[in-house]
Amino acid sequence: MANKIYPSADAALKGVVADGQTLAVGGFGLCGIPEALIDALHDSGVRNLTCISNNAGVDGFGLGKLLETRQIKKMIASYVGENKEFERQYLAGELELEFTPQGTLAEKLRAGGAGIPAFFTKTGVGTQVAEGKELREFDGETYVMERSLVPDVALVKAHVADKSGNLRFRFTARNFNPAAAMAGKICIVEVEKIVEVGELGPDDIHLPGIYVHRIVQNAHPEKRIEKRTVSAAAPVDAVAAKVEAQAAIAQAAVSGDVSAPKVPVNKKQGA
Repeated sequence: MANKIYPSADAALKGVVADGQTLAVGGFGLCGIPEALIDALHDSGVRNLTCISNNAGVDGFGLGKLLETRQIKKMIASYVGENKEFERQYLAGELELEFTPQGTLAEKLRAGGAGIPAFFTKTGVGTQVAEGKELREFDGETYVMERSLVPDVALVKAHVADKSGNLRFRFTARNFNPAAAMAGKICIVEVEKIVEVGELGPDDIHLPGIYVHRIVQNAHPEKRIEKRTVSAAAPVDAVAAKVEAQAAIAQAAVSGDVSAPKVPVNKKQGA
């Protein structure tokens, strides 16, 4: 079995990325982005890139770093918000942008990975999205033809990989990552944990290793949050806290656990 594991993100990109390539980058907002691989791509100095991604990170993080250094010439994306530099470059005519409905973008990647060159969808019919594209009638409805996407390189993030490249994603961090991985001619994966072959159960594998060419471990990604919303602390409800404490003591007596229960500060904390 060929060794797919590389010692660093820089090493994983070496000999693969080049000027003028088209890259698919997984993630949704900052959730599930391959942070170390994006940083290594930034440090590699490659330029004139076309990047396929739902969005372009935020200012100073994720793909936003490559926008700041003008390494990206074109974005194929469905969302611009959260990145002021992305917006500024587009409005100033400094960045090409192919706006794509989010579901259509996902299907373009999925179809590319499945070997389907094009497909028809009703999404975008009658709007700028359909301008210059083939329209066709099916069952009395108008559809627009969309070409699939097959990027030169896919940079994706998974939670766990085994040494043969089988991947498991974590919750919503799965998002665009499997589709990007399947579509890329070469797929490089950043993971938090690497296990031996056989440690992932067959039903736990979300993407088979046949799609994966290189793996790099980043055990402690930053996982930055775009907008952190924190609610105010709930007021202390002394009566409710007393009732909860009494109930906990009664339950402990029934179960034979005589250890002192931890009394919640307020109802919200004890929930």
